[in-house]
Amino acid sequence: MGGKRKKSEMGEEDDSNGNGKRRSVDVDDENNQKKSGSKGQQLLPSTIKNKEKRSAVHAKLKQQKKLEKRKRAKTRDAVEKRALELGEEPPPKMIPRTIENTRELDETICKPDDEELFAGNDADEFCSVLKRECTPKILITTCRFNSTRGPAFISELLTVIPNAHYFKRGTYDLKKIVEYARTKDFTSLIVVHTNRREPDALLIIGLPDGPTAHFKLSKLVLRKDIKNHGNPTSHEPELVLTNFTTRLGHRIGRLIQSLFPQSPNFHGRRVVTFHNQRDFIFFRHHRYIFESKEMKQSDSKKGKDTKDGNGSQEKMVARLQECGPRFTLKLISLQHGTFDSKSGEYEWVHKAEMDTSRRRFFL
Repeated sequence: MGGKRKKSEMGEEDDSNGNGKRRSVDVDDENNQKKSGSKGQQLLPSTIKNKEKRSAVHAKLKQQKKLEKRKRAKTRDAVEKRALELGEEPPPKMIPRTIENTRELDETICKPDDEELFAGNDADEFCSVLKRECTPKILITTCRFNSTRGPAFISELLTVIPNAHYFKRGTYDLKKIVEYARTKDFTSLIVVHTNRREPDALLIIGLPDGPTAHFKLSKLVLRKDIKNHGNPTSHEPELVLTNFTTRLGHRIGRLIQSLFPQSPNFHGRRVVTFHNQRDFIFFRHHRYIFESKEMKQSDSKKGKDTKDGNGSQEKMVARLQECGPRFTLKLISLQHGTFDSKSGEYEWVHKAEMDTSRRRFFL
């Protein structure tokens, strides 16, 4: 106890500790060499524990990818320019791989030669409005517990949809409102639902026989919140519906189409757009104008035109000004007939089990 150790024993212990450290360092070096060699002698940032070194390697790899992408673009432009100079056809442009063009195959996608689809259009609930046998007349109301932002949204809807009328909900049941609208020859009923002082749903009911579509409303931006917005006129707008490709999407598109008159006034230069992308329906309201703008020509054509005295060329350009509002819709359910929450028959209902794939769309 308490005696001094011999120098020989101390030296042996130091040698054993040093050898252990050397062995552990050698093992780490071998592991790093294996990792770097498995990836083609390229060190991955995720394998580096030091944050500064990891960020430096990541920035270097990002810069290398950027330079390679720029080099490929330059070679592609050079090949295309050379083909045009030789009078040959340029190589076809590469189509990027997106979720839309890799969507799952759907049997219900509409085809231009589908006779059954056209026969159904002649006998559905929107036939009289879309064939201009009657003018659309819209009734807009709210839920029982209204908010401060709901009336502002409804007042802007009244400027978007021609021949639309607003009635206070009060304490009336929705079925009684449907009966009242049917007796007053309204063709559609829109109910704006609010939650926590924010509009969060739209219920569109076709009259007199339905159908009833329930939409989730999100990302609402009113006209006053849009920068450099314009004020809409009273002209009947043009309607643009894009990417409603399936049977269900075709039916939803005809329901939206029945809200607007089928004789737009082109002098007003108003356009209302419902754009479907990945089952989200984006609504936009614009005014447009055509202007002539001088465009500079390319260097190859400059030599020919300078001899003639024409150094520039005029081109017609369209400019847009958003009028608002701006919002996004997502279909929750489509029901046969008018609104009936207890005994109604549903054509389509969105369920959580349907969202198992990012490449499956229903509209």
